[in-house]
Amino acid sequence: MPTATSGVSNEPIQRIAADVKLGRNVRIFGFTNLYGCEIGDDVKIGTFVEIQKGAKIGHRCKISSHTFICEGVTLEDEVFIGHNVVFTNDRYPRSTANGRMQTEADWACIPTLVKRGASIGSGAVLLCGITVGENAMIGAGSVVTKDGPAGATVAGNPARVVKSKNVRT
Repeated sequence: MPTATSGVSNEPIQRIAADVKLGRNVRIFGFTNLYGCEIGDDVKIGTFVEIQKGAKIGHRCKISSHTFICEGVTLEDEVFIGHNVVFTNDRYPRSTANGRMQTEADWACIPTLVKRGASIGSGAVLLCGITVGENAMIGAGSVVTKDGPAGATVAGNPARVVKSKNVRT
């Protein structure tokens, strides 16, 4: 709590809704917003992260600060998400349709899957409807519009394979 003299609080601000399913040993840092999602065991969630309803985070994942994980995203076990990574779930987002504000009934969520052991570099943007293969590496700042093969390194805008079969042991 802030004191009358300092006006500063050391308590982290976290919004974790009652419908969030948290695994064991989850570490969540301040300024986070989680609702309607599932978080596996031994996950680390950095500051300024939002994870929306319907998102699923596997075991032993690390999600770095300033990341947005929207509805429809599934991270399998042992996935690394760098700082400021953004996922999308709508190919044609619009505020209005025929002059009226759109609602959830006006669009369909398009899922994205990040397979076990994949790593997503800082600042990457992943468009919806793709699969990032097992142990794939997405380069920092990439805009991923297509599937990333297992074990490959994918980078650029638009992202493309720059190295095949970067298999981790």
